[in-house]
Amino acid sequence: MDELTALYQEVLLDHSRNPRNCRVIAGTAATAEGDNPLCGDAVTVYLDLQEDRVADAAFVGRGCAISQASASLMTETVAGKTTAEVRALAERFRDLVTARSAGDGEELGKLAVFRGVREFPMRVKCATLAWHTLLAALDEAGERQKEPS
Repeated sequence: MDELTALYQEVLLDHSRNPRNCRVIAGTAATAEGDNPLCGDAVTVYLDLQEDRVADAAFVGRGCAISQASASLMTETVAGKTTAEVRALAERFRDLVTARSAGDGEELGKLAVFRGVREFPMRVKCATLAWHTLLAALDEAGERQKEPS
């Protein structure tokens, strides 16, 4: 195992054992629930949206190390970004873990630790569950903004 792979494994284990932003945000602007009944992973994503920016992101969930680490790193990464930036980031993350991208994901920063998931197709759903749920929360917030007052 090379040094980079070992470092990536350390980051994944750290975020799965000590997830960041694992909490409920009271009075959130957007919330969505996601689950993968095949493996038992479940996550609820909470977003505090200020105008068109993610002011805060959090999650509560259960599941394997990959799903929990993904949710933890996701909440750290999206905080402060615009909703358009978050959607683009989610697409690049999906491309990374599904091997749609030939790159190593280094442009994704810490999220590059998930590039090894592409070698295990059954784990892709674990890594992307929080991201799909994040997008659902953004969609829900967008729909609520369209509703007449």
